[in-house]
Amino acid sequence: MTAIALAIAGSDSGGGAGIQADLASFRAFGVFGTSAITAVTAQNTRGIRAIHAVPPALLAAQIEAVLDDFAVGAVKIGMVPGPDHARAIADVLAGRALPVVLDPVISATSGRLLGVTGTIEAVIAHLMPLATCLTPNLPEAARLLNAEPADDEAAMAAQAQALRGLGPHAVLLKGGHGHLGEAVDILASPAGVERFAAPWIKTGNLHGTGCALSAALAANLALGLTLTDAVRQAKTWLASRLTAGIGLQIGHGSGPAVPF
Repeated sequence: MTAIALAIAGSDSGGGAGIQADLASFRAFGVFGTSAITAVTAQNTRGIRAIHAVPPALLAAQIEAVLDDFAVGAVKIGMVPGPDHARAIADVLAGRALPVVLDPVISATSGRLLGVTGTIEAVIAHLMPLATCLTPNLPEAARLLNAEPADDEAAMAAQAQALRGLGPHAVLLKGGHGHLGEAVDILASPAGVERFAAPWIKTGNLHGTGCALSAALAANLALGLTLTDAVRQAKTWLASRLTAGIGLQIGHGSGPAVPF
């Protein structure tokens, strides 16, 4: 049987992040990708120029249409443009017992979710309790906790555990914004804390690495892997794509993390 995953996220006209990155990541694992668009964005490798949110009722209708017809094995949630969108997603997913990967898309410059005021609070209240795994980077974790970004592994582990207190079953805290000797991610779950480390890959500025990793994690959960094995497979795959893309120039800004 073909594994199927659902991506709930914004559309990136530049093709490097959002739904476009999610579907490319699903395909890399042989997983059929379905989608529900939360917002249409005008963006490229240089940045976001405009965002138009899809009406929450239409977002809910997209999710329902997919779930009513496809045997979805996992869900990835990315950009949530407003509180009503968070509630709409939660209302449809509640009670379906699907693995959910929640990637909190927060602007590095503004410190806000890419949505209106109140979105972070709605994501915490309505979506985190549904999340099998929350996948923040260091700045996102700090914003969600109203804290300073973790600067060592002990602080990362503490913040990952603190984030679990907000509702998700597990938290994969990504260390790509850190300055440790290795690229270290921390997985906090009911089983304890696990460390995933790898050498740094010097690629320059990239766009969509978080989307790709969270979608790869969802794909592997849809394939039936345990959370730990799904994280390991997703990280290994992303490292291979980053290595393969070294020197490839697409656009004039931060190029796509998964260009093919």
